[in-house]
Amino acid sequence: MHYKTTKAKSFALSVSAVALTAGIFLSATAPVRAGETLTIFSAVSTTNAMNEIVAAYKKKVGKIRVSFGATSTLAKQIENGAPADIFLSADNKWMDRLEKKKLIINDTRIPVVANSLALVAPKGSDFTIKVEKGMKLTEALKGKRLAVGDTDHTAVGLYFKDSAKYLGIWKSVEPTLAKANSVRAGLAMVERGEVGAGVVFKTSGLVSKKVTIIGEFPQESHGPITYPIAQIITSKNPDVRKFYDFLKTDEAKAAFAKYGFIPIIK
Repeated sequence: MHYKTTKAKSFALSVSAVALTAGIFLSATAPVRAGETLTIFSAVSTTNAMNEIVAAYKKKVGKIRVSFGATSTLAKQIENGAPADIFLSADNKWMDRLEKKKLIINDTRIPVVANSLALVAPKGSDFTIKVEKGMKLTEALKGKRLAVGDTDHTAVGLYFKDSAKYLGIWKSVEPTLAKANSVRAGLAMVERGEVGAGVVFKTSGLVSKKVTIIGEFPQESHGPITYPIAQIITSKNPDVRKFYDFLKTDEAKAAFAKYGFIPIIK
């Protein structure tokens, strides 16, 4: 009798486990219905413009949330399975990496806006220099450091590294770098006067009242600074298309232009 009771209980537990597993599987693979919250991962340099765009989308179209961060950080989170529907990157290299790993839907990858690279200094400082080949940037810093995003990971840092090599100043300026984990973090160093100058995206310099744009790095010194967008391979949200369409509206383009971006989405 004891054996039969134990066997019955075991069978019941097995059935429950199978049912639970099936329920979890069905829940995980169930299609996302239109109207569910759309999740965007967006490069931190787009914060001001995207906050306006997301607010307008939420008011006129549907549910949406956005998470900002360094492009490299967001890309790594996507690689680790973070739940996102759309990725707006400040760097094509990181999007290329996700594409090679088959983590985005290739047909949805398109450029949205363009930007440029700028040299900034604390407002009111006497820092000055002309951005050109062979410029004496280290001397102009007068012993102070140059803030920039990490030159091995962040979008702004990777662009600057290419530009500095093109201008022939990389070896001399590399030891002076104060590397930040994002363009915003680097900008904050300049705003607080912790460094002599910094390299940021022009759009970031334009929105700050605490820095002065000293000059822009030549476009030919680095790859095109375009921001690609793509749908994440695991996303099943049908409202992705609605957001793409909204980015093409005059309202969204005006929001980008307001903060110095050049809308190029078609």
